[in-house]
Amino acid sequence: MYRKYLGIDLGTDNTRIYVKGKGVIVNQPSIVSFNNRTNRIVAVGTRAKEMLARTPSHITAMHPIENGVTADFDMAKEMIRMFMEHNGVPWSFLTEAIVTVPTNLTEVERKSAVDLFKEIGANHVHLLQQPLAAAFSNRLEVYEPSARLILDIGAGSTDMAVISMGGIVISRRIKIAGNRFNADIMRNVRDALHLEIGEPTAEKIKLSVGSARPKGNTHLEVAIRGRDAVSGLPREERVKDSSVREWIMPSLKKIIETMKTLVEATPAELVGDIYKDGCYLCGGGSLLFGLGGLIEREVGVKVQIMEEPMTSVVRGAGVVTEHFDAYRLALEGPAQAVEA
Repeated sequence: MYRKYLGIDLGTDNTRIYVKGKGVIVNQPSIVSFNNRTNRIVAVGTRAKEMLARTPSHITAMHPIENGVTADFDMAKEMIRMFMEHNGVPWSFLTEAIVTVPTNLTEVERKSAVDLFKEIGANHVHLLQQPLAAAFSNRLEVYEPSARLILDIGAGSTDMAVISMGGIVISRRIKIAGNRFNADIMRNVRDALHLEIGEPTAEKIKLSVGSARPKGNTHLEVAIRGRDAVSGLPREERVKDSSVREWIMPSLKKIIETMKTLVEATPAELVGDIYKDGCYLCGGGSLLFGLGGLIEREVGVKVQIMEEPMTSVVRGAGVVTEHFDAYRLALEGPAQAVEA
């Protein structure tokens, strides 16, 4: 194989890699465990995630990607390199990397994304904005003179964009998403229940009983264990879905308010299209029960969750790898990358 095409979604929570002709072959947590004494990486991906909040002082489990952009260049580079080696990403003499990125990045952040994959071995790096990638994965008619509103709630940030004629007309990005929900839960468990918990337990609470609206007459609760904030001793508590909903609602409201400002700044004709076709949800946050209904009530547009929302972005990058020439104009910064 002389040329290979890779579609890459380097997310705050997960890294996914699509190889042309093979599909998604890497789907791992974007976490690195590092030994500070030996200056060596102990683990990456799933194994490193198991170490979160459970490591001794000389081992650090960290996210090299924060809010959708590279926070630690060297750690991110080694993490991706190890993912590719362990999952048998095929070698070739010429590699085209289609890397999905959030909207509204600075030039420094764009250059960092290109440089990261250049150093790993990519010959050409092409940037694809994540809302476009999500639209491609679901075969939305984005090249028509009609608007599509995409809302991508990831782990580190929420991206939203209005797409028409194959490009993004207007977009917004805020650093409020799944990880903020976890932080809201951790803070309120400490303040309301006087119990100290870590990020993995907060994630468990969110996935078990988190919701944006009540589930009819059903009342859920989950048992959690942590450290008593007063005595410092182990203790178990039960957390109700109504409490979690109250804790994360301020963050959900900020996402919805940002969405409203996006719609208000959109050209009137396109707003009419949005009213007719609605909003398309993707990302892990889209799976929060009742979120679609909350958006419909607050914004006034119908909501549809995309097929396989957690992998929609990388599958969209995969669509580009399979039909590169057809989607070339949708890529950002390809000229600079190809000439480098």
